[in-house]
Amino acid sequence: MTAGLDLVDHDVPTRDAATVVLVRDGVEGLEVFLQHRQSSMAFAPGMTVFPGGGVDPSDGTPPSRWFGSEPAAIAAILDVPLERSVGWICAAVRETFEECGVLLAGAGADEVVSDTAPMAGQRATLGRHGDSLAALLDGHGLGLRGDLLVPVARWITPRGERRRYDTLFFGAVLPPAQAADAENTEVTHAGWRRPVDALADWTAGKVLLMPPTWAQLTHLATLESAAQLAESEVDLRPIEPRLVRTEAGRRVDFPGCEDYYRDLPTYG
Repeated sequence: MTAGLDLVDHDVPTRDAATVVLVRDGVEGLEVFLQHRQSSMAFAPGMTVFPGGGVDPSDGTPPSRWFGSEPAAIAAILDVPLERSVGWICAAVRETFEECGVLLAGAGADEVVSDTAPMAGQRATLGRHGDSLAALLDGHGLGLRGDLLVPVARWITPRGERRRYDTLFFGAVLPPAQAADAENTEVTHAGWRRPVDALADWTAGKVLLMPPTWAQLTHLATLESAAQLAESEVDLRPIEPRLVRTEAGRRVDFPGCEDYYRDLPTYG
């Protein structure tokens, strides 16, 4: 019943991952950056997603300079060890730079880098896991702008799936003078969409959305501006959907799934 399930008959441990809901103010209101994954990808093939990916071992080493939103504060909110918080935040910044060229960093607490062209080669190296975010930022005299990331949700892949992630979703506003692109090998195309239009595409069967993406788009559709994302009340308690059997096959149950399945298109 739900596209994207890759099931196994044994329990698989989770891997930490980070996803960034990147937004901006467009002519007709809030817009969000979405990517369409290659159908050949092992995880979420053909899905429309936000930038993000798994936490790498190198993400556990923070850069020398860190501005705002100390990892300890997020660790306390989530009730997790400090090293997990560091990994999630560093992975969010690294994956956003890898996947769409947006770098949430600056030379000072009130600065954001405007020209990432000098780091284009290192962006590709990060994508091949040949370098760390800490080395990149330290080498250019930059600090991680943790204050530009706001945790908005946490989802855990259901038990029974082949690849399971404990994913922390962050909201972030596109920094001035930066542009998001689709220059990575994991996507066919990417771009900015109003949340309501992205949801309409899903209902019409034009795109595939996993429940966490659908849930975030549904929330974004209630906002009038990018700034409201950071001001929204959020629930960071982990959401771990359950795989259940029905007469029509397997489905994923989670809070709000009635609305999800009501509008879920039938794919051929």
